[in-house]
Amino acid sequence: MQLLLEQLLNGFQLGVTLLLMASGLTLVFGIMQLINLAHGSLFMIGAFVGATVMAMTGAFLTALAAGVVAAGIAGMVLERLVLRRLYQRDHLDQVLATFGMILFFNEAVQIIWGRRPLGMDLPESLAGTVALTADVDYPAFRLAVIATGIVVTIGLYWLVMRTRLGMWIRAGASDREMIQALGININLLYTLVFGIGACLAGLAGVMAAPFMAVESGMGENILILTFVVIVIGGIGSIRGAVAGALLIGISDTLGRV
Repeated sequence: MQLLLEQLLNGFQLGVTLLLMASGLTLVFGIMQLINLAHGSLFMIGAFVGATVMAMTGAFLTALAAGVVAAGIAGMVLERLVLRRLYQRDHLDQVLATFGMILFFNEAVQIIWGRRPLGMDLPESLAGTVALTADVDYPAFRLAVIATGIVVTIGLYWLVMRTRLGMWIRAGASDREMIQALGININLLYTLVFGIGACLAGLAGVMAAPFMAVESGMGENILILTFVVIVIGGIGSIRGAVAGALLIGISDTLGRV
């Protein structure tokens, strides 16, 4: 029972990481009808910037904020300069263009940070364990990842379903021409949506950095699982992303054990 509980929580933590990735990606695909293979690169940028700032300052919250902001800025610049030209193009064109951006970002991080993988230390306040039962002590940082993912997902659902911005986002997904006729700047709206998705990917990258080597190409493996989550949960559905992410995270973890 002790091993089962620990691995279920590990699977839940992986599922939350996938959920942060899938939430942004399913928003972009569901609203913009854009296949973005470079989403994993934004995860990588968040991890690299977060690890670098953590090494320089030792402040995890500062590193977390830096990683999220860097990924968000990179995502909005990517949308503005490259992806905006692909909205009306065939999905094959989108796949080829965003695959090219994967190569670009992988080479860019090697030029900036070098080929040697980086590591990211745990914050001192979360480096210990929490006693869940008399026999089970679980890492505090993994519990923090789970809690962060739950809070962010609830916030994202509230943003999309309960705010004016969310109403515009859902309307833009249904009828782009009509929302433009109502005076909404659809290009700015799409940039904001893509920026939100990029920030979520950056957040996932920083939270995952202590568990994995921060290196060029690290976003590709998690991107594959993210697309599986979206296929299971349904394109454009946040609730579906929750179900798919937890299913894949727990199944993958228990299957490996």
